[in-house]
Amino acid sequence: MEKFWFIFSKTDLLIIPTDTDKYTVPTSENCPIKTQPWNNIMTITPMDDGTEVRAVRIDDPQKLEFVSHEPNGWKWEGLRKSFYSLPLDIYKKAGKCQELLYWDSTTQFCGCCGAPMKMHTDISKRCTNCGKEIWPSPAPAVITLIHRGDEALLVRGRNFRTDFYGLVAGFVETGETLEEAAKREAFEETGIKIKNLRYFGSQPWPYPCGLMVGFNADYESGEIHLQEEEIAKGAWFKADNLPTIPEKLSIARMLLDDWLNSLKD
Repeated sequence: MEKFWFIFSKTDLLIIPTDTDKYTVPTSENCPIKTQPWNNIMTITPMDDGTEVRAVRIDDPQKLEFVSHEPNGWKWEGLRKSFYSLPLDIYKKAGKCQELLYWDSTTQFCGCCGAPMKMHTDISKRCTNCGKEIWPSPAPAVITLIHRGDEALLVRGRNFRTDFYGLVAGFVETGETLEEAAKREAFEETGIKIKNLRYFGSQPWPYPCGLMVGFNADYESGEIHLQEEEIAKGAWFKADNLPTIPEKLSIARMLLDDWLNSLKD
């Protein structure tokens, strides 16, 4: 039975063209490329239609060798960019594969005794010495669209690669609820206090292993005082004077699009 093969080199995914304007990933019964004994082929949750899924990361993209025929037009593409090349279900599965491959590569040895870890189930490992078991652990983060009348608070992080503005966001700390994290991050990053948090949705964020939880919230009080170590710019914007905003693959853009659509009603 043919399987989907998600083949990565670091964060680049091997994709091949289809008869449409989209790409896909290779399908075959066995791995379509030559691998080494140390390349762990991982079994991933099947697609919704039951098609089996495998994932593997290779060491050197320059030494890629196909077992049989070489697909015409294949290429390496970064996972983020592949959002625009792949069907949505394939892109989402690619993200899951990337997260599990990252987890596999960073859990080679036991954190308790230092002995090698071995796969125990498809999503767990067990220490070969002390028996400690581990599972993938997504890192939860909150992201909030803060409203003040017909304005929204947008910020530009210092680590943003291009000049776009996003939303206040940050990781959830131990012993903290999602709502507490959203309020803390808003105050720490901008000096703004918020209220009336409303859950919007969540999104796996495989860069490398996040889980983004989105909220809408209302302005309560305070003036903008940016956390300069993390935030380069921040301001209130109306719908008719928005700066460049995040790409459509992100929950930040989903929150903003939902707000913009609500203004049209």
